[in-house]
Amino acid sequence: MRRLIVCLTLFASAPTFAGNWTEFRGPGGTSVGEAKLPTEWNAQKNVAWAVDLPGRGLSGPIVVDDQVIVTASSGAKGDRLHVISTDAKTGKTLWHRQFWATGNLSCHPKMCMATPTPATDGKHILAFYSTNDLACLDLAGNVLWFRGLTHDYPNASNSVGMSASPVIANDAVIVSVENEGDSFLGGIDVNTGENLWREPRPKVSQWASPIALRGKTKADDLIITQGNDGLFLRRPRTGEVVWKLDKNCSTIPSAAISDNTAFVPGDGITAVKFDLSGKQPEVLWDSKKIRAGTPSPIYLDGKLYSINSAILTCADAKTGESLWKVRLKGGFSSTPVIVGDHLYAFSEDGIGFVVKLESDKGTLVSENVMSASKEHPETGETILCSPAVGSDGLFVRSDQHLWKIAPTP
Repeated sequence: MRRLIVCLTLFASAPTFAGNWTEFRGPGGTSVGEAKLPTEWNAQKNVAWAVDLPGRGLSGPIVVDDQVIVTASSGAKGDRLHVISTDAKTGKTLWHRQFWATGNLSCHPKMCMATPTPATDGKHILAFYSTNDLACLDLAGNVLWFRGLTHDYPNASNSVGMSASPVIANDAVIVSVENEGDSFLGGIDVNTGENLWREPRPKVSQWASPIALRGKTKADDLIITQGNDGLFLRRPRTGEVVWKLDKNCSTIPSAAISDNTAFVPGDGITAVKFDLSGKQPEVLWDSKKIRAGTPSPIYLDGKLYSINSAILTCADAKTGESLWKVRLKGGFSSTPVIVGDHLYAFSEDGIGFVVKLESDKGTLVSENVMSASKEHPETGETILCSPAVGSDGLFVRSDQHLWKIAPTP
């Protein structure tokens, strides 16, 4: 029997999604936001607030209805799971929910149980953990249901740790639990927590996240998934495959999508033109000269941006030709964001790099240490999460803190 806890709650209508950051890499997985952001900051300037967080967390924040939502895990074994809501304006904690983990607690020391980024549809908040625990809450923090997926699928585990983030499409929560054991991709009803479908997947560890393609109505929503066996377009409530492209895709960075083109990381990056009717996709170009490391690539205005081995590359999205490169410093796990004509990238060493994006070059504008320590302000805190863009600020988290970067007097 599925482990399912259901709580009945009346929902308010969904808020407008202007200024909201609803999932990993933002709405549609674009990593592009709109806000007036500073291009440099420090402890005295352009940091609106910084708040303490419990335990550890690699998951990125999401922003909905002036709330910033993050997950965390604490305890000696990481078996205490947290969902925390912070007021986007003030940094005040609005609510804080905690759960006991029910699944496997093994993971690489670099990772933790709170690695997947949560998702929201404006009514529900879905928090997924490396333990295969999935919690659904409303915007007030009331628990609607809880699934311990390891209870149903005890061999679904990855000793390195799970990190694929969920997405919500057509009232289905899509979870990727692809591993060397009971590997699967599944759709779960967002309102009830019941399984809609479950597809066995190759027994290979996979960390890339699904991508939701929003239709004119919910019924038109589709999802893109990837793995070492191909690129797939699926219907979210049934798992039906609309088309499949046989290609060995990356299992870590996720594809970037622009209109009907997917830029797919693998052995380099491949541009794939597709439609939604089921027609077989067409490969436009395949370049080994541009690569995505752990961060996912970003598309904007005819250009493709990727980070690999601390090198930021800008390429022509029509041809795959490299246009310019900028050398950064350190290792990068988080996907950067683009706001206006600037790219914001955060290294594992806790340095925020701001790069101005121009047609013929990229210019490194500033390097900003992410530290809330008065004793060691020169030492950045480890950052592996992808930041979120709100209507009036940039939200970044480390294990210890959640920051809001915004213009200050």
